[in-house]
Amino acid sequence: MRAANILVADDDAAIRTVLNQALSRAGYEVRSTGNAATLWRWVSEGEGDLIITDVVMPDENAFELLPRVKKARPGLPVIVMSAQNTFMTAIRASERGAYEYLPKPFDLKELIAIVGRALSEPQERAAVAPKPEELESIPLVGRSPAMQEIYRVLARLMQTDLTVMISGESGTGKELVARALHDYGKRRSGPFVAVNMAAIPRDLIESELFGHEKGAFTGANVRSAGRFEQSDGGTLFLDEIGDMPMEAQTRLLRVLQQGEYTTVGGRTPIKTDVRIIAATNKDLRVLIQQGLFREDLFFRLNVVPLRLPPLRERSDDVPDLMRHFLTLAEREGLPPKQIDQSALERLKRYRWPGNVRELENLSRRLSALYPQEVITSAVIDAELNQPAIEPNDELRPDESLSGSVERHLARYFGGFKDGTPPPGLYHRILRQIESPLLTAALTATRGNQIRAADLLGLNRNTLRKKIRDLDIQVYRGSN
Repeated sequence: MRAANILVADDDAAIRTVLNQALSRAGYEVRSTGNAATLWRWVSEGEGDLIITDVVMPDENAFELLPRVKKARPGLPVIVMSAQNTFMTAIRASERGAYEYLPKPFDLKELIAIVGRALSEPQERAAVAPKPEELESIPLVGRSPAMQEIYRVLARLMQTDLTVMISGESGTGKELVARALHDYGKRRSGPFVAVNMAAIPRDLIESELFGHEKGAFTGANVRSAGRFEQSDGGTLFLDEIGDMPMEAQTRLLRVLQQGEYTTVGGRTPIKTDVRIIAATNKDLRVLIQQGLFREDLFFRLNVVPLRLPPLRERSDDVPDLMRHFLTLAEREGLPPKQIDQSALERLKRYRWPGNVRELENLSRRLSALYPQEVITSAVIDAELNQPAIEPNDELRPDESLSGSVERHLARYFGGFKDGTPPPGLYHRILRQIESPLLTAALTATRGNQIRAADLLGLNRNTLRKKIRDLDIQVYRGSN
């Protein structure tokens, strides 16, 4: 049996040598070149069973070459390597028909395994070049190994309708990932509809999702379209799916099983064509054990699990994220800012309990509140040296609400040298105390938002908005 012939293209001679040796030891024949022209000549002459190519070469970018290769030989698998380890690199590779994208540096054993899979699978996927305007923005930022793996998974999912379950702590960017799956996928021309289960009163969730008929319940004066109807032909993002009540879970399961639903008060089944992406910051397997989440629904939603790492697990991405957010702030009209290396190192050492959302909020404060053009480590210290107040810090046993607030304030002031806080005290305290204050009120009222709003002196709708904006987990109590 003839050994497979691998064509390697990379302008780095050292990489060509390493790949040649590793592939030869694995039993393959190898031809290598440092330019795209030679690679294209080999492909045109019918040589090669698989291509491994770098993106950037002296004479032509591999992304320009790939569509020609896929048109001339659609069954020829192509593995793309790149040191430009961004989300858009993975997307470009996928949309141009690459079998796999590997960020440099890569593991040789992994490469050999991918080569084996590629040679054993049929390759008929054609290149689909994206529109130029779709590549202008970069929705996901990070070069860490954890993010590289996410990019690769997303690239594989773009042209599918597979249901995806995104898990991760609050602030890790779950909705951003869901939007990327939609905006760069085959449903990009359809609507993207997001609904947060935790932000909707439990008795209204079914109406919100499936719509209702006129007269279905008190106050239903007209027919109302639900989120499934609004997202038909596109993507429905169900955020905080762990907060969905059991009755709505049963109806959602039927949609996933049969592809149809009925409105509240309706009798006629309605066909739906929607891709479902769900997200949670809870462990759904624990909720299943507690009888709070249907196991059959979990398996229907968890077709492709995707875990987003907390920012503390990818601290090397913090500098790129901060520069990205400062640039966005400038585009929105805030003063331009630079950030020096010492400040970036200080940011990398922080634990980021609020994850990427906390970093983005910090970037906006730096842009809006500080007059200096260059942000230094001293400025970062003034922001981050405040003692952290955990957002889920509940009332201690036998502690009053006022006692909880006093405890948080004592911890806050105790973190400053000589007890002297820096300027901007009001907004700093508000940022630190608002989330635990609302959490404490909801805990004290066992999740009753009406009573909590009265206790705090807030309008109920204002409280609901704050719960949603601050990602506060509403206390449900025990049954």
